[in-house]
Amino acid sequence: MQAIKRILFTLLRVYVGYTWLEAGLHKAGDPNWFGANAGVAISGFFKGVLAKASGDHPAVQGWYASFIDNVAVPNATFFSYLIVLGEILVGIALIVGVFTAFAALMGAVMNLNFLLAGSTSSNPVLFTLEILILWAGVAAGYYGLDYFVRPLLQPYWQRLKDRLGASTQAAA
Repeated sequence: MQAIKRILFTLLRVYVGYTWLEAGLHKAGDPNWFGANAGVAISGFFKGVLAKASGDHPAVQGWYASFIDNVAVPNATFFSYLIVLGEILVGIALIVGVFTAFAALMGAVMNLNFLLAGSTSSNPVLFTLEILILWAGVAAGYYGLDYFVRPLLQPYWQRLKDRLGASTQAAA
């Protein structure tokens, strides 16, 4: 039963990773996202977000529209590169199964931001699948590079836990 669970979560993880990688590579090939005109495409997206923040029943909440207007729009080129590289890195990490939980969390953060921006598309489905991957924990990365990486990182995690435990006890 455990092996079936691991296989199912591996398939789920690879599917979500492929979806992210495909989206990132598509944007990486577009100079309006990544290259000479980086920021042009996302600026159009941001204008759409701001347009959805008005009216009787706005699809975008005011606080998020304020973030887009005051932080994202002035830094459109940075956010363009951030999204493209984020999608590619999350995709690769999920496909090969390395840092699976972190990659799923970062994918969920991107999906949540797209949802807050009023864009549904595949975002609710991917967000839900990423939450399932996080819930699966070790099983989702068992058939992947996490199987090899996790034991190598274990001593460092233990030292960090020990330090945090010691500082918590000292504070009490």
